[in-house]
Amino acid sequence: MSAAVFPTLAGLGWEINRTPVWKTRLQESVSGKQTSIADWSYPRWQWELTYDFLRQGTVHGSAYAEFAQLAGFFNQRQGQFDSFLYQDADDDAVTGQALGTGDGTTTAFQLIRPFGGFIEPVLAPNTISHVYLNGVNQPSGWSVSNWGVASPGVVTFSSPPGNGVVITADFSFYFPCRFTDDTMSFAKFMSALYDAKKVAFASIK
Repeated sequence: MSAAVFPTLAGLGWEINRTPVWKTRLQESVSGKQTSIADWSYPRWQWELTYDFLRQGTVHGSAYAEFAQLAGFFNQRQGQFDSFLYQDADDDAVTGQALGTGDGTTTAFQLIRPFGGFIEPVLAPNTISHVYLNGVNQPSGWSVSNWGVASPGVVTFSSPPGNGVVITADFSFYFPCRFTDDTMSFAKFMSALYDAKKVAFASIK
């Protein structure tokens, strides 16, 4: 699984579609009574981006390669084959996030973040600014597992926090994602200018 970060390009349009997706099974008896089974404990997220322009070549005396950068990133992933990391500008950091309470034995705590009251695990940490025990910053004595390992996004202490000790953290994060198609369409509408009407991808677990 790749840890390549989705590129930030100037031509990104204002409209960004973001959709939470769940997987639920509904079983209906002959009487019409329904039973629902939730297969997932947290959603996948889908994004659709639009690029109004992607420059390629010389524009007003300056050289650009945004079209090649996005197309190259897609080709490096081999379409849907490989993963990448996406930073959502409106959902990429938390401050003072509670991760759990020590019991004198547990050393590992999953990074999590709330969004509208719903809690989800963070699987691809970016920068861990601070880790606190009962509000006291701990500059050392802990490590964080990154995306690509068996248990990503876990803070592990060298010594277990004491019983009743509250663990909190300040950190930024990415969403691990995969393109939802093996094709990406670009249109040239002017000299050295392309657009991309649909760049779609979804988070993975």
